[in-house]
Parts: sequence; structure tokens; C-alpha cells
Amino acid sequence: MRSDLVKRGYERAPHRSLFYATGLTPEELHRPLIGIVNSYNDIVPGHVHLDKVSEAVKAGVRMAGGTPLEFNVIGVCDGIAMGHPGMYYSLPSRELIADSVEVMISAHSLDGLVLIPNCDKIVPGMLMAAARLNVPAIFVSGGPMLAGRYEGQDVDVKTMFEAVGEVQAGRMSAEELEALELAACPGCGSCAGLFTANTMNCLTEALGMGLPGNGTIPAVTAARLRLAKRAGMQIMHLVQENIRPRDILTEAAFENAIAVDMAIGGSTNTVLHLPAIAHEAGVPLPLERFDAVSSRTPYLVKLSPTGPYHIQDLDEAGGIAAVMAELLRHKRLWGEARTVTGKTVTENLTGVHRRSDVIRPASDPYRPDGGIAILRGNLAPDGAVVKAAAVLPAMLHHRGPARVFEDEESALAAILSGSIQAGDVIVIRYEGPRGGPGMREMLMPTSAVAGMELDDKVALITDGRFSGATRGAAVGHVSPEAAAGGPIALVQEGDEVELDIPNKRLTLLVPEEEMARRREAWKPLSPKVTHGYLARYATMVTSASKGAILRETF
Repeated sequence: MRSDLVKRGYERAPHRSLFYATGLTPEELHRPLIGIVNSYNDIVPGHVHLDKVSEAVKAGVRMAGGTPLEFNVIGVCDGIAMGHPGMYYSLPSRELIADSVEVMISAHSLDGLVLIPNCDKIVPGMLMAAARLNVPAIFVSGGPMLAGRYEGQDVDVKTMFEAVGEVQAGRMSAEELEALELAACPGCGSCAGLFTANTMNCLTEALGMGLPGNGTIPAVTAARLRLAKRAGMQIMHLVQENIRPRDILTEAAFENAIAVDMAIGGSTNTVLHLPAIAHEAGVPLPLERFDAVSSRTPYLVKLSPTGPYHIQDLDEAGGIAAVMAELLRHKRLWGEARTVTGKTVTENLTGVHRRSDVIRPASDPYRPDGGIAILRGNLAPDGAVVKAAAVLPAMLHHRGPARVFEDEESALAAILSGSIQAGDVIVIRYEGPRGGPGMREMLMPTSAVAGMELDDKVALITDGRFSGATRGAAVGHVSPEAAAGGPIALVQEGDEVELDIPNKRLTLLVPEEEMARRREAWKPLSPKVTHGYLARYATMVTSASKGAILRETF
């Protein structure tokens, strides 16, 4: 066992004495030592209950003959961080989480890992760490929040962000807003729609790193605690058989995850996170792979923000296993891929059934290709990303004048003041991984556009990114970013921009001679942050087209 390095032999007597100081008995120390990586805190609604999940995991580990040793990692609530400088820290926290898990496991030489994430950057950060360390590991998330109810309708945090625009437009009173905010998020769990957190928890299951049900079993149910106990027991099997993350995180596994992502219309942030996880696993995952998988994967599930259903509905309809079973029946998955169950994908899906009102058959999809599209063109030579499934038909092709903003705040002010007109193309730049820094999510501008009923008339383009709760013609991850001198830095007020989602094109309708002149005259803006973690991050981060990973050579 790996832990023999810190507990076997007479020369490790000092080390054993320190373990005994924590209250461990010799019997416990002689068993495999299992790290329980918990992102519990009192701030994030997706994490406030993870102490209970962790206790269930530890019970499972003990039942199967291991000794659980828990430690914590940080976690940012993207919703609370949204729309102010706190969002600068969200994406960069992913790297801190991966690094901190590496430090703790490597320093203490533990035998296996059970990782307990639940929200946006915590899930991919832990997956990156698992792939990097390649120590037997299994995931069990905290599970999704139930949808709220208001005046007979399902509501969620997306409803709240869009309500801001409705109040501004005079369609909702301040009193109605106050009643809605008390109802929208009824309790613990990752926010109820298919936003980034729930997308990543579903894809953890599709990758084979979580047990069936990991992505969809609601946070408040006893079934979630039973799942946690089973994960605690299963890690002991993985340790005994020496089944490691890189045995599971293969090229086939990543293609399966992309296929599920396309079938359920997941968050565009997956196009950042899956390449970053794949990089740690040593698996190439260029943007072209997303396009290739999308072209052959039908869009089967419409969850909030694009449809009427929530994660609890998907769970009742058979969950991610049912989506995968339908894809497998139509040869859209690699059935031989291994999983943490110790079985293949095909073996896991035997006998799985689905409810067709929530999960459409592949023969009758919402659309024949996937819910996310990769766009290219002279405005995004290295690619851009749009959740095509969340775009209204009228906006699949749009051409209009650019309204240029150097940051999110000025764009939001313009939207709320009514200065954005039907037909405009909002361009928000210097919000990329380096220029932001940290590639802020633009949920407040897109929600304001939707709340003011402009989402069928206005497009928004940015080198930043979007929350999974975003809907509308919102194109993010424009690469190269403005801070790196990408073409988005050269757009001027009034330039014509053409968005063509069916043909996957994003074009700035400016002659190349004029672009060359602007390029010659361009000077980057001064860095927004010059000290602390964000300043270090900005000097190390790579392009969104590469997953915004950190450079490993200097």
C-alpha cells in the first residue's frame, strides 16, 4: 500500500506516533488509509450539507475495512460571486483545488480517495487532481437542489437573475421580487437547473468516475446518503484491485462524457473543464473533438434553462444512466469503457429504463446534433462556444452592429439603461482568462437581456464565459482573447458582426486591410490586477481554447 511509506518499519515510529495523536488505534492505522476530500463550507448552498455526505462516505469506508481521513478544500459559489469582482476568483479556484488535493495526498501518502464536490469549479478541480495523482479514486457529489415553487411554477436561481431585468422593465414589482427570492432556492444542493455544477456532476458519472445516480439523485434524499455509503465501500474495491483514474479516464471515456453533454445540452463551461481534466490524464482533447461528437449525438433532454424540466425530473426519468443507455442503443457511446463500479459502461447499463417525456428517444430528438456548438471565423480563429440548444430559432443566424464594452459592468449598465437596441451585437472583451483575469461568467448581462425580452433580438459575444444558467445567443470563450491581441480586441463600435450557428461561423465583417491597420495600432490594456493570486494566475494561464490550464514551463 502507498501508506506503508508513512507507517511501516521501525524508522516510521515517529510518523505512527503522530497518527496516534489524532486518536487512531493501531488497528485503524494498519488498514488502507483513505482520503476523504470534502468541499463542505457554510457559505455555498451546494455544500452546506456535505458534512452529512462525508459521514456516510466514512461509514462506507469503515464497513469495507478502511480508515477514512478527512480534509477540506475551498469552494466558491458562482451565484454569490456573480456580477462583481468576486467572480474573478471562480475559475482560478479550480487550479487551487487541484493543487491542494495533490499536496495533501502526496504529503501524507494515502492509499485512495473519495472526493466530495458539488459546485462549478470544485468538481473539475477535484477531477483534475484525481487524474494528476492517479491514486484509486471515486466521486460522490452532494447532489442537486430541488426546484423552488412560486405561484404554481417551478423556479430556480436562473429565474432570480432574469427577474432583475423584469423589475427594470417594469414587469415585476419589488414586492414580487422579494417573494420570489424567498422561494427560488428552497434548500441545499447544487442549483436546480442544468447549470455548470449539475452538468459536471452528470459528466463525472458519464466519465465513469462516479457511481450511477451521482449526477441526479437530489441532495435532500436518503438515496444520496446511501449512494455516499456505497462510494465509501467501493473505494476499497478500487484500492484492492489497484484500479486508478487513468485506467478509467481514457479517450473513450472523454468521448462518452462529451456525448452525454451534447445529449443533455449541458453548460458551455464543460468545454473548458473537460480539456483541463484530459490534460491531467494525458489524453489529447482538442475543440475539434467536441464538434465531431456533437455532429453524431442527438439532443435528447431539455432541462432548465432551456426547457421545463429540472434535475429531479431527469432523475425520476432514469437519470444519466437512462440517457447513456439510449445513446448506447444507437451506437453513440463506447460501451467497453471502464468505470469505478468495476464494470464496463455496457454492463452498468443493462436493464436500464427511461421515461420518454423527459428523455426523448434518439429516433425523435429535439435536434439531430448536440446542444453545444464550436464556432470559428475571423473573429474567433481559435474557436468560440455557444449553447446552441438555448438559442431561440430567430437568433440562430443574426447580423448586427457591434456595441463594444471593455468589461462586464459597463455592458450591464448599458443593457439596464435601455441603450441596447434590437439587432445589436453586444461585445464584452478583456474578460478572458488573462485579461479578466479569471474569465468571469456573464450571467447578469445575459439574464438582463432575457429579462428585458431582448433574447430573441440581441446577441452577446465575449472572451469571457457564461454560467450554465445562461440562455440566448450568447457566444463565449472567443479565442484568442483581447488581452492576447485576438481579433475581438480590434472590434470597433458599429462594426457589423455575423453570427451563423447552423454553419458554426462567427465573422467580423471588416476588410482584412482595415483589420491589419487596427492590428498595427493596437496596444493592450494595463493589467487590472497587479498583486496577489490573480496577478500570478494571469501570468500563467493559457487560452480558453486549451481549457484555461496553467503553463507548466516558464
